[in-house]
Amino acid sequence: METLVPNSICRHTTIRIPTLGPTEFFDITRYLEKFVDEAGVRSGIVNVQSLHTTTAIVVNEDEPLLHADFATLLDRAVPRDAAYRHDDASARTVNVTVDERVNGHAHCRALMLGCSACLNIVDGRLKLGRWQRVFLVELDGPREREVSIVLMGESGR
Repeated sequence: METLVPNSICRHTTIRIPTLGPTEFFDITRYLEKFVDEAGVRSGIVNVQSLHTTTAIVVNEDEPLLHADFATLLDRAVPRDAAYRHDDASARTVNVTVDERVNGHAHCRALMLGCSACLNIVDGRLKLGRWQRVFLVELDGPREREVSIVLMGESGR
């Protein structure tokens, strides 16, 4: 990539994550921290984006009981067994594949959570609060998922 501003850095990577359950909070913070460290950025931003319509990116605490509470909240707000027009094979004609899943609930949950997060880099480190972690949220697993990460900033080296 061409450097347009002295000491500027712009990097991209993609990580693949094999999820294990239908709803899962997969902590990707260590991948982001390593990417920031290896890039040598002193100050800047890192953008994290899911490449799927049935996953989300969120920032929250890594605490198992809280993850269970999140899953319960999603189940109450967008029940898996409710009727979704997306799941009606007799009516749906767009973006249909041979191995189509019944996953209208997962699309609706993803809409509520969002597909990306933009985070600050300060003094060469990802700037997170004491308990904050970054998660890929699986809403239709298990599957292999991809996350795109773009980092931009000023070199610290």
